[in-house]
Amino acid sequence: MTRTKIVAGNWKMNTNLDEARALAVAIAGGAGAARGVDLAVFPPFPWIASVRDELGGSGVQVGAQNCYIQKSGAFTGEISPWSLVGVCQMILAGHSERRHVMGESDEFVGQKVDATLTAGLTSVLCVGELLGERQSGAALDVVTRQLGAGLAGVDTGHLDRLVIAYEPVWAIGTGVAATPDDAQEMCEAIRRWMTDRFDEAGDAIRVLYGGSVTPDNADELFRRPDVDGGLIGGASLKADAFLAIAVAAGAVGV
Repeated sequence: MTRTKIVAGNWKMNTNLDEARALAVAIAGGAGAARGVDLAVFPPFPWIASVRDELGGSGVQVGAQNCYIQKSGAFTGEISPWSLVGVCQMILAGHSERRHVMGESDEFVGQKVDATLTAGLTSVLCVGELLGERQSGAALDVVTRQLGAGLAGVDTGHLDRLVIAYEPVWAIGTGVAATPDDAQEMCEAIRRWMTDRFDEAGDAIRVLYGGSVTPDNADELFRRPDVDGGLIGGASLKADAFLAIAVAAGAVGV
């Protein structure tokens, strides 16, 4: 099945307003070189609207790094997906830092996915194992557990707005990427799980790889048949590197 590749940049808790604007301008200026690829950036919450404005008509989508599970109410400091409608198009859920630093459970992540999709936005569900879990042979069990909980409440009518990002925790921000074969093996397993669960609709869901993706390894990663692009961390904070990764995705084709 033909699936358009996605290259998305997670800026995490980086950039001030001027830096975010400048980065958005630079990405918008070079986005046209990444043909046949969907591009997105996930800036910190305060800069989302400014980044959206600077991206203008470049076609680069804007996402939020997090959300809460309720539509509204007395939840000081939280952001509802419904509040983000018209502001951005996508929301991350289940990034390893939310799971392992902020202590979010698989079930809570699943509620975020459901809330995001119900609000009409695209949910990017992140899954991935710790180093010890991979070394013990439990990586696939961990990832499928996260998928099961993360998608427990999903309405099948919303699957066209679902993206999965496989991010082995031991490769995030470490400079040590999974090998292309490792990435392909897990992304293929995720796709198999999705098709078992959702039939043909599951095969259409795009599965990204994230974890120390760079311009040097992007081409080889993206040439694997079940790797539909990347969720990029550190390299997304440099426009040249991010755009080079996006061009590599486009060169592979769809």
